[in-house]
Order: sequence, then C-alpha cells, then structure tokens
Amino acid sequence: MATKRSGKAYYMISAVAAKYDIHPQTLRLYEREGLLKPSRTEGNTRLYSEDDLDQLETILSLTRELGVNLAGVEVILNMRRKMERMQQEVNEFMAYVKKELARGLDDWEQRLSTAMVKSSPTDLVRTGATGATSASGARRAESAEGADEDEIDVASAVSKRSS
Repeated sequence: MATKRSGKAYYMISAVAAKYDIHPQTLRLYEREGLLKPSRTEGNTRLYSEDDLDQLETILSLTRELGVNLAGVEVILNMRRKMERMQQEVNEFMAYVKKELARGLDDWEQRLSTAMVKSSPTDLVRTGATGATSASGARRAESAEGADEDEIDVASAVSKRSS
C-alpha cells in the first residue's frame, strides 16, 4: 500500500515485503543493521520511499545474486557513498578550475592589450613546443654542467634566429 506524504510515494512494510518477496522481519533486520533507514509516521509505522526501495534492491542484489553477507553489504554501501561524495567534490573542483581558467584568460587578454611587446598566447606556446629556446634558455644551456660546445653553439644560433 502506497501512502503520499509531501508529493512522494511511501510504502508500508507489508507492501514492500510482498513486492520483493521477503519477510517483514528481514526489513526490520536491515534497519537494525543500519542498511535501510525508512521514515516513520507519528504512530511509528515504517514508511519506505523510492530511495529506500532502490537501496533495498541493491542490498538484495548483493545478497541474493553475489552472495555477499550483511557485513560486506555495509562495507560496499559505505564505499559507494564515499565514492559519490568524492565524485561530487571532483565535479565541484573542476567547475572551480574552469571558472578560474576563464577568469585567467580574461586577465591574460587584458595584460596582452597593454603589453609593450604584443604576442598571442598561441605564439608563446608554439615557440616552446617547437624546441626553439629564448636567450635565457641559451644561457641556461651554457651554464648547464657537462654541456659540450656543439650544444652551446646550437642554442646560441637558435636564440639569434628567434631574435
């Protein structure tokens, strides 16, 4: 039997037990073990929501189909909740990073418009990606321990070409 409370459907223990072919005492056990948390009426009658039924289906699947005991079910459900929380945190972090990147690009464009030497970010990235080094890169190459003369000459030639 379904009951309506604030627009959501709730089911009494007898209806849930009949629907899933389990004994009401099993549902009480799941509640005692902390696997299910049905709401209660003022008369202390258990009412199972759709979320409770989804949780029950997961429990029954683990126990019936996979042979997991109740202690294992508890561990699995706790890990599942932790993973969902972690996924939510990752999603929030990604949204934050996207927002900061968008804000950073706006700042970058503003800095470029007032720069003495105009250059687009793609030019800077392409220069670094093709292996061309700047004058400071050539100085780093010269000061690197164990650098032989050929490497220094190549770095100097590249920096002269890019100037």
